[in-house]
Amino acid sequence: MTESGMAKAYWVTTYRSISDPDALAAYAKLAGPAIAAAGGKFVVRGNPAKVYEGGVNQRTVISEFPSVAAALAAHDSPAYQAALKELGNGADRDIRIVEGLE
Repeated sequence: MTESGMAKAYWVTTYRSISDPDALAAYAKLAGPAIAAAGGKFVVRGNPAKVYEGGVNQRTVISEFPSVAAALAAHDSPAYQAALKELGNGADRDIRIVEGLE
């Protein structure tokens, strides 16, 4: 657990497909600052070095937050919602927020 007594949270995004790279670039320009403003930081961003056990070689982005509440607030923030509008249907993604062990 962190000093505050709360476990960190991880926002995990995998990209099934990217159909509009320009929309993704516009999204990224807004999403990065929105995530940082909410206390998040990127810890993984890219394609897997190797996949195992039926894994799919998909772009993966993991952001760390001080808590689940902070990650949820980041997603629901007006700044991140503006980023999502820029993305539109430019990518098919799987997003999940999970609580860390410590």
